[in-house]
Amino acid sequence: MQNAVIIVILIVILIPAVKSTITHLKGEGACCGGPKETPVKKKIAGKPLKTLLVHIEGMQCDNCKNRIERHLDDIDGVVAKVKLSRKTAKVMLYKETDEDLIKETIEKLDFTVTGIEVLS
Repeated sequence: MQNAVIIVILIVILIPAVKSTITHLKGEGACCGGPKETPVKKKIAGKPLKTLLVHIEGMQCDNCKNRIERHLDDIDGVVAKVKLSRKTAKVMLYKETDEDLIKETIEKLDFTVTGIEVLS
């Protein structure tokens, strides 16, 4: 009898977890707990003053990628392109922008910046 109760409890817990995991792995869910983020296509004319390659840990899906791009693009003079597969963001700075602001913006989203390289 006790085994049956335990099995029923496990099934009740596991079914929603499995459904959520399948949705997430198909890239259909918002894994970050927020609304599904849409991609941003921000462009600024001219040549950037500096280009950074930011290494980021914790990204899991396109929603994570889109969140980071959107928040970085909200910074005046910044255009970002995130590569989920490489766990990096190429950040073009068209105005003087402190690298700490880039790092803080990403880390406020609960991701971890593991390094920033200056490409140009």
